[in-house]
Amino acid sequence: MKGVILAAGKGSRLYPITHHIAKPLLPLANKMTLAYAFDALKGMGIDEICVVVGENEGQMKAALGDGSKFGVKLSFVRQTEPKGLAHAVGFAQEFVGDDSFVLYLGDAIYDRGFGEIAARFRDSGCANLNLVKPVEDPRRFGVATVEGERIVRLVEKPQNPESNLAMAGMYFFGPALWKVLPDLQPSGRGEFEITDAIQMLIDRGETVLAAVYEGAWFDTGTLDSFLETSRFLAGDAPVVAGQLSGDASDHVVIGEGADVACGSITDSVVLPGAKVKVSGSIRRCIIAGNVDRDGDIENEIIYGE
Repeated sequence: MKGVILAAGKGSRLYPITHHIAKPLLPLANKMTLAYAFDALKGMGIDEICVVVGENEGQMKAALGDGSKFGVKLSFVRQTEPKGLAHAVGFAQEFVGDDSFVLYLGDAIYDRGFGEIAARFRDSGCANLNLVKPVEDPRRFGVATVEGERIVRLVEKPQNPESNLAMAGMYFFGPALWKVLPDLQPSGRGEFEITDAIQMLIDRGETVLAAVYEGAWFDTGTLDSFLETSRFLAGDAPVVAGQLSGDASDHVVIGEGADVACGSITDSVVLPGAKVKVSGSIRRCIIAGNVDRDGDIENEIIYGE
């Protein structure tokens, strides 16, 4: 089984920082976002991975190389236009060949492995198995209607969802997918939806299964979700809620209302409402508050050495 990671998006919801740093390369808890995807795939025994890139191609290739520093073998293909997930995955067909593969959205973060789910897909012989998760407001997602373990219907961002099972950013496919993509039509959004491709598999009598994910799942596409994910991954990082001064603040979450003066901050998160005065360096930090270091920096993600 091979891996395909979709990482072609512009990251417009994280502008302006993603004008300078491709979203999949941004740090989460001192680790590149895309490195979490590599680790998840390696946990399923997958080390051959194709990364679908877009306008960020040059930066992505320069940062990731051949993948050896991450313990994987990387290939790259470029999505020519941003026309949806199903459009993007089509560019990886030559890489995948006749193998089955895992489709992973590059901005998704999970807190546990997928070995058992991957084994279930392999043993089932199904055309497609999808990660789903109960959510409070499924209208923001592709929503699955299930009967037993089989998915019988998928709707993208429905106004009146039939269930609370959101498609959770990971899909297992066999070769049957390539037979439906040529017949896929753009949705009302003008995109080729992966949910529509899966619905075509269902309509053609293929077996499509759901795997309910019990762990934590994050979509890091917005500043708020990016910060929430970073706080979660930071784990036991102490939260600074009041005043703090000293030479350095390392591996901390500087909370709302905190007033911090220090020489440097490293591997930390500064939340909205916090005030930080730094006389020295800022390294590998996510900044959403007010930082005074030769001027104010507000509502930015800062990454550098």
